[in-house]
Amino acid sequence: MTAKEFLEIELRLNAELDQLGFGPPVRYVYRPLQYAWEPHQAFVQKFCRGGQSVLFLGMNPGPFGMTQTGVPFGEVNVVRDWFGITGKVGRPAEEHPKKPVRGFAITRSEVSGARFWGLFRQLCREPERFFRHCYVHNLCPLSFMAESGKNVTPPELAVEERNALLALCDAALCQIVRVLGVTTVIGVGHLAEKRARKALAAAGMGDVRVGWLMHPSPRNPKANKGWAEVAKVTLEELGVLSHFKEQ
Repeated sequence: MTAKEFLEIELRLNAELDQLGFGPPVRYVYRPLQYAWEPHQAFVQKFCRGGQSVLFLGMNPGPFGMTQTGVPFGEVNVVRDWFGITGKVGRPAEEHPKKPVRGFAITRSEVSGARFWGLFRQLCREPERFFRHCYVHNLCPLSFMAESGKNVTPPELAVEERNALLALCDAALCQIVRVLGVTTVIGVGHLAEKRARKALAAAGMGDVRVGWLMHPSPRNPKANKGWAEVAKVTLEELGVLSHFKEQ
């Protein structure tokens, strides 16, 4: 039932986000929870089970990860080979020529996803061990690009557009936290952490603990100097590292 409820929340959010428009600096909007719904649904049905006390929260899809596979931090090799998930992936309504969607045929690795899931693959060996206590979700399911192909993050949107977008995404996040029974949200990067704090506090859910994990993006110089070791220290400090070492 939990996976069904989770997917229903996402479908409602998709419909609400379809009503929004985005102007400069945004030129292209990719909606992987529409054109890559099949592998996304398979991921949720396989791993979203309820009683998962920790939610790792990203901000929005990366161009070579979830944008291609429909899975958060969805580096293609991890999704296909470790999770055992594939599926039909369509195309965005409008596609930047420098950022095509190739789905599981893409040959470029998503560095953030490879680092994120690479750590948990090392710690857990089997994905079921990770998902026994944890789940992963992106606050916003949309990917934005400028005319140049540069990634545009939600905080870079025009103010009114950003506020409308994040109000819907915040509400969906709070619903998801309730459905899963989450007691700890770990923002992957400061943007996700700050947004989680704001959304949960506004919803009267201050009893849900919010933590922070350094983002593994190669754009983050600190992440290029041994992200996995830094992440393990943070997870230990948050009291969740032991989840991945259970036999």
